[in-house]
Amino acid sequence: MSRDRRFNRRETLKGGAALAAAAAMPSALKAQAPSPARLKLRVLETTDLHVNVVPYDYFRDGPDDTVGLAKTANLIKAAQADVKNSLLFDNGDFLQGSSLGDYVAYKKGLKAGETHPIVAAMNALPYLCGTLGNHEFNYGLEFLDHGLAKAEFPIVCANVERAGGGSLVDAWRLFEQSFEDEAGHRHVLQIGVIGFVPPQIMQWDKGNLDGKLVAFDIVEAAQKHMPDLLDAAPDLVIALCHSGIAGGERRGMEENAALHLSRIEGIDVILTGHQHLVFPGGKAFDGIPGVDNVKGALNGKPACQPGFWGSHLGIIDLDLEKKGERWRIADFKVEPKPIYERTPERKIVPKASAEPAILAAVKADHEATLIYMREPVGSTASPINSFFALVADDPSIQIVSEAQIAYAKPLMAQTQWKDLPILSAAAPFKVGGRSGPGFFTDIPAGPLALKNVADIYLYPNTVQIVKVTGAEVREWLERSAGIFNRIDPAKTEEQPLINQGFPSFNFDVIDGVTYRIDVTQASRYDGDGKLVAPEAHRIVDLAFNGKPIDEKAQFLVVTNNYRASGGGNFPGTKTTVVLEAPDLNRDVIVRYLVEKKTIEPKADGNWALAPLPPHVNVTFVTSPAAIGKLPATLKAQPAGDGGEGFAKYRLLS
Repeated sequence: MSRDRRFNRRETLKGGAALAAAAAMPSALKAQAPSPARLKLRVLETTDLHVNVVPYDYFRDGPDDTVGLAKTANLIKAAQADVKNSLLFDNGDFLQGSSLGDYVAYKKGLKAGETHPIVAAMNALPYLCGTLGNHEFNYGLEFLDHGLAKAEFPIVCANVERAGGGSLVDAWRLFEQSFEDEAGHRHVLQIGVIGFVPPQIMQWDKGNLDGKLVAFDIVEAAQKHMPDLLDAAPDLVIALCHSGIAGGERRGMEENAALHLSRIEGIDVILTGHQHLVFPGGKAFDGIPGVDNVKGALNGKPACQPGFWGSHLGIIDLDLEKKGERWRIADFKVEPKPIYERTPERKIVPKASAEPAILAAVKADHEATLIYMREPVGSTASPINSFFALVADDPSIQIVSEAQIAYAKPLMAQTQWKDLPILSAAAPFKVGGRSGPGFFTDIPAGPLALKNVADIYLYPNTVQIVKVTGAEVREWLERSAGIFNRIDPAKTEEQPLINQGFPSFNFDVIDGVTYRIDVTQASRYDGDGKLVAPEAHRIVDLAFNGKPIDEKAQFLVVTNNYRASGGGNFPGTKTTVVLEAPDLNRDVIVRYLVEKKTIEPKADGNWALAPLPPHVNVTFVTSPAAIGKLPATLKAQPAGDGGEGFAKYRLLS
C-alpha cells in the first residue's frame, strides 16, 4: 500500500491550534483568500442483514415487507441517483441468520469456490468495503473463509488476529476515489476504512475460535492501527464498527464500544450496528452523554445505525470543505431510511420495492430453502405461540425443554454423572421487542414442518450440558430475572413490566425445578451479568421435587453452546461443561417431534410471577394477534394500544 501522499494526517491533526488561529483572522484578510472547494459525499450503510435477502418470512411461509436486502437495494439505488458522490458499506453480520442462511450452512453446505447467496446478492451492489460481525464466526473459520473468498469487495477488521500472529483480514484499507465538487471540478480523495467486531466472539464462539483467533479491545485496536492508517494520509476515515452505542465509563473489552471509539483522533465517521436498533432516533439512545440522538452524532462525529435484516438504509450526507491540503467535514446530516412504515392502525406500508437483480442472485437458493423448510417433522394437537412467554410458563419453551431432557438422559446414563438430576434451560427467542409486533411464534394446530421448529428455536446453537450446584441454579435464575423492571408496590400509576433493553435470549426458564419471581425486588444482576445488588433476591420458593433446593446438591443443566461458553455471563456456566454435543438444539427438537409424531404442548407451570397487590398497575405488550389467546394460568386483561403496533395487557392479582 503506497504511503506517498500529499500530507501527513497525523501532523495535520497535531496542527489543530494553527488551524484555529487561522480561523480567527480578521474578516478583511479572510475575504482575500479564494473560496474553498466544497463537495457533498453520501455515505450509505447496511448492517445486520443476517442473510435476509428476499422479503419473505420463511417461518410463516409468506411475503414480508419489513425485511430483505432486495428492498434495501431499492433505497440504495434511489439514494445514489440523487447525488453525484456516494460510497456504500456493510457493517457486518451478513453471513449467518434467516432460514436461507441455515439452508446453506446445514443442508447445502458451502465448499471452496462456491458463492454464498448473501454474497452473491451483495456482489450485485456497489459495496466499497465491509467488516465482520460476531455472527460471521458462527459456522467456523473454514465456512467464513469460503464465504469471504467470493466477495467482490474487501473486508476489514482491526481487532481480530490469528492465534500466533498474522491477520485474518486486513485491519484497514485505503481507497482512492474520484468525486465531483459543487463547481463541477473533480477531486481524488483517499478514503480510509477500518473495521471492528465485539471481542466477545471468543466467548460466544469458543468452540470455533479457541486456539485459532485472538480478539482485542476495540479502542485499543484502534489506538494500535490508526497511526499507520493516518500515516497513509487519508482525506477521510470511516470506521465500520460492528458494535453498538452505550454510555458509561470505559472499562475495556466493551461489547458496545462505538461511543468510546468516537473519541479516537482521526476517525471522522462511525457506522455502527450489532444492537439491531435505529440511530439516530431510537429511544434507547436518549440521554446518553456524548450522543446526539437527533442529529446523529457521537461526540460530534456523524454516526448511524440502520436497524437490522435490511429494515433501513443508513444515509450520512457529508458536506466536505477543502482548506489548503486538508478536507474537513463542514456539516452533515444523518438519516436511517426505512423500507416500510407502520400506520397507527398497525398496517405495514412498503416504502421500497424489491430489486429484480437482487432477487435473481438468490432465486435458486431461495426456492431450495422453501422446500427445505417445508419438510414435515410431526404434528401438534394445539396451537403453539410465544405471545405470553415473558410473563408465564409457556408451551413453546416447554417443548424445547422436554426435547433437551429426552436427548440428555440416555447420554448421561453412560457417564459418571448418571445419578445427577437433569434440568433444562431454554429461552424464548421470538417475543416482539425491538423486532416488532410481528416477531412472535404463532403456529396453528396441525402438521409441523422444519420451518415451525426453526420458528420455535431461532438460533443454530449446539447442545451442551453443564454441571452446577443448587446455589448456581438460583443465581442462574436471578440473572435471567433481570428482564423485569423493578415494580414499586406502593405506586398506582402504570409500570411497564419488561425491560425492553434486555435480550429475551437471556431469559432462561429452567425446567425441573419450581420457583416464583418477585419483581418488587431489585435485579441482582445488571444487563451484562454483573452482580450489582448482592442483598437482592428475586427468586423465591425455589424447589426441587417439592422441597427447598439443596444449594450444595449437584445438577446437570442442558443448555446451548452460547450459554455454556459464557454468553450472557451466567453464574456457573463457563467452567463446568460435561458434554459438548455435535447436535443442534433445533435437531434435538426435530428428533423429539418425529418420535412423538403428535404432541400436545402444555406448560407445566413450574414458574410464575409472585403475586402483586391489586392496586398496582403493571403492564406488558405483546402481539395484537394474542387477543383471545390468553392462557388459563395467566391473570391479565387487554389494556389498549401498546404503541408501535403492539397490544397492551395489564396483569391482574
